[in-house]
Amino acid sequence: MNLSALQARPGLRAKAAPLIKFFQSYSPSFSFQLACQPCSRLRMETPPSHKSSAPSSKIRAFCSNKGKNGGFEESKKNKETELYLFNTASRQKELFKPREPGKVGMYVCGVTAYDFSHIGHARVYVTFDILYRYLKHLGYEVKYVRNFTDIDDKIIARANETGENPLSLSNRFCKEFCVDMEKLYCLPPSVEPRVTEHISEIIEMIQKILTNGYAYVVENGDVYFSVDKYPEYGCLSGRKLDDNRAGERVAVDSRKQNPADFALWKSAKPGEPCWESPWGQGRPGWHIECSAMSATHLGYSFDIHGGGVDLIFPHHENELAQSCTACKESSVRYWMHNGFVTIDAEKMSKSLGNFFTIREVLESYHPLALRVFLSGTHYRSPVNYSKSHLESASDRIFYIYQTLKDSEECLSGSARENIGQPVPSNIVDCINKIRVTFTSSMSDDLHAHIVLAALSEPLRIMNDLMFTRQVKKLLSRLCSVSNRCSLQGIKQKSRIESLAALEEEVRAILSVLGLTCPNCSEVLLQLKEMALKRAGLSEDELEQAIKERSDARAAKNYAESDKIRKKLAVIGIALMDGPSGTTWRPAIPLEEEEQHVAT
Repeated sequence: MNLSALQARPGLRAKAAPLIKFFQSYSPSFSFQLACQPCSRLRMETPPSHKSSAPSSKIRAFCSNKGKNGGFEESKKNKETELYLFNTASRQKELFKPREPGKVGMYVCGVTAYDFSHIGHARVYVTFDILYRYLKHLGYEVKYVRNFTDIDDKIIARANETGENPLSLSNRFCKEFCVDMEKLYCLPPSVEPRVTEHISEIIEMIQKILTNGYAYVVENGDVYFSVDKYPEYGCLSGRKLDDNRAGERVAVDSRKQNPADFALWKSAKPGEPCWESPWGQGRPGWHIECSAMSATHLGYSFDIHGGGVDLIFPHHENELAQSCTACKESSVRYWMHNGFVTIDAEKMSKSLGNFFTIREVLESYHPLALRVFLSGTHYRSPVNYSKSHLESASDRIFYIYQTLKDSEECLSGSARENIGQPVPSNIVDCINKIRVTFTSSMSDDLHAHIVLAALSEPLRIMNDLMFTRQVKKLLSRLCSVSNRCSLQGIKQKSRIESLAALEEEVRAILSVLGLTCPNCSEVLLQLKEMALKRAGLSEDELEQAIKERSDARAAKNYAESDKIRKKLAVIGIALMDGPSGTTWRPAIPLEEEEQHVAT
């Protein structure tokens, strides 16, 4: 830089400082010279020593890794990333080492299909969908099994209430569950077995347990597991046998040798679905089904068994006992459990009647907003359901997708044709930082909420690149028309490269979190429609309110103008004034925002 020229013109030097700083942030080697002639020019020159030099090692590394999967192209092939998962059995985080290198077997207990699923269920399957995605991202071949309980006491009771065939009812709600999971952007599992399709495998496993001496048959053909015969009973939950009660979904039965003994096979009752067995007609108990289906599809030993924390006892404790007594080589390496969704610190459940179905929530909030809400707390911690948290999640998704849509528009057409040059070093640093945060957080027992928070920085930079006006103003004041075009071309190329690199990285991370949708405009439109619905406004009514406010401003009736703006803000509608007029976007309602900040 010609410092003497700047010293001779201190006013120009002060004005140029921000512009110089901007360009040097993209490439510190650029040199600026300000001439003192009357027709001054600001021109950018590259020193001779730099003209033939290669990009920095950081930029070379980043550019070589760019691909359709973002900066993760290399890491997707790298299974050497150390992943730590909390193991309920050991009560500590453990280094994840699958039984077979490069392959993972994962079983997650599915729903009992007698009603629409609530958001407590949603949390389970969003949690394990994220784990599924991350394992695949790390390059593992994952076999993900998630079952349906399609015959059970609760299904039979509901069918009796509605006058429907139990199997028809459960089949209907299995289909409804799949609809909900698709709406929540959960990837379909590798296999979705049903109890009624595995009766022979269940009977075979019960026979093994009986043969090995861990079960007994009582009158009428019921078969019970004997917890007294299995000394390790309680090892998963940490419960002592003396503390155990008769398990859920079973009545106290005097025929049991121990009140904690649980049913493996239930004899048929009049009018109930039943199957032939060595003990007479009947149907499986609740717990045996998962032991049999996991063994059928993953073998007696596999890597991950997951579900909600409420399943630790009795369901998973009983599963573990059944599997180990049927086959002594049976083992699950990692038992994983997610925390409850609570309402006023109480577990949300159908049995307590304090639940919201996924369908009910999605009537007012976008599926992506619900997914962000469920992912916004570490999966093992309880998450408290509240309108304010859903509003905050909805606002977050709008910001993310508005940024992506704006980026798409900036990079559309000829702009993308210019992509391919080295990415500026400060953007490389930002990308490296978010990658480190992503990998370290996800590999430390799936801290997806930290990754969500860390996206703020690249999203902010993307918006700065698209909408910062400081450089444009300085160029207009300092440069002639001809040189301004040259400078703007250089600046624009740097911005395009930076924006494209950041967008690619953000999309890659969102994909692993299950937060991507191919059509940004469609998501934004849906978010707006739902915001209007929550506000109790039609689009015409909102446009009328905007017109009335514009009229008030034109008449310099600012008190009325502010009143209309605040009235809309209270119900979650934010107005934005610009050169082309007033637009609006969904926002956290004022009262909800205050409540969210307070909590």
